[in-house]
Amino acid sequence: MAASLSFFGLGLCLLLVLAIFAPVNATSRTSENIAIERNHTAVDDPEMVASMVDMSIHNSTERRKLGFFSCGTGNPMDDCWRCDPNWQRHRKRLADCAIGFGRNAVGGRDGRFYVVTNPNDDDAVNPRPGTLRHAVIQDKPLWIVFKRDMVITLKQELIMNSFKTIDARGVNVHIANGACITIQYVTNIIIHGLHIHDCKQTGNAMVRSTPSHYGWRTIADGDGISIFGASHIWIDHNSLSSCADGLIDAIMGSTAITISNNLFTHHNEVMLLGHSDSYTRDKVMQVTVAYNHFGEGLVQRMPRCRHGYFHVVNNDYTHWEMYAIGGSANPTINSQGNRFLAPSNPNAKEV
Repeated sequence: MAASLSFFGLGLCLLLVLAIFAPVNATSRTSENIAIERNHTAVDDPEMVASMVDMSIHNSTERRKLGFFSCGTGNPMDDCWRCDPNWQRHRKRLADCAIGFGRNAVGGRDGRFYVVTNPNDDDAVNPRPGTLRHAVIQDKPLWIVFKRDMVITLKQELIMNSFKTIDARGVNVHIANGACITIQYVTNIIIHGLHIHDCKQTGNAMVRSTPSHYGWRTIADGDGISIFGASHIWIDHNSLSSCADGLIDAIMGSTAITISNNLFTHHNEVMLLGHSDSYTRDKVMQVTVAYNHFGEGLVQRMPRCRHGYFHVVNNDYTHWEMYAIGGSANPTINSQGNRFLAPSNPNAKEV
């Protein structure tokens, strides 16, 4: 049986307080106060940003009806770059295409191109030039592309430095069967077009995070993408499944984030936005979750939200076993224009 649930109106917010969730393990990290202070500068007027998203969606849909510069999708982020038949020559225009709270993430727009030619990840402390790890740790902005299809099995967390774009358009790139991506205490990251799956717990090892620094990493949770004390992040057009912990987790004061156009499948705890009910510094968190497909084999957290402001808009929910959208610790969840196709489980809850 199909059921549809939508919340329309730009000023309509849904306050959800749910008492029965599994606790989240504490994470042993440092320098969080510096990151929280920095992220306060990323906070927007949430209702104004929600209105901007609604206007962008409306305008893109109207252009589709008119057949003018629309490419037939009605998706403002896709129409922004897909309408150019020579988009491969103008890859960096993608940096102007995000909507929502992560719209100002420029990634590596202002840097040079870096071509990944080697899928190996032999050394997490001294990565080889031409590898993805060598690219993401550099101090300068980089727009990272791939020479060919490849499967990258990371031995340790891929710790990203600020102002990086990972752009896998035009090739088939998997991050799989090992560690996955960590975005910690950095800013301006774009990740587009990766297949991220079967991520495992790693750690108790030395890992390099910049050309001049490497340090000891404790056991990682095994998230597909872990966002920790970071800001101005856009995660777009990736597929994620079957990881040890969450598919995408954003915690510890992370903010100014857009998660869009991704496919999520075959996982339990899909997306966590907010560290714990007691971690009130996550009140600065502002996240847009838009145009994603939450597909088969999912259980819960699509997303689960705490404390901050979350605009969950135009997503497609076609399977969940426990609940789709949930929240605790007084988040504001503006759920707008989503489609819910009720699963066969009679105990499943949309919200």
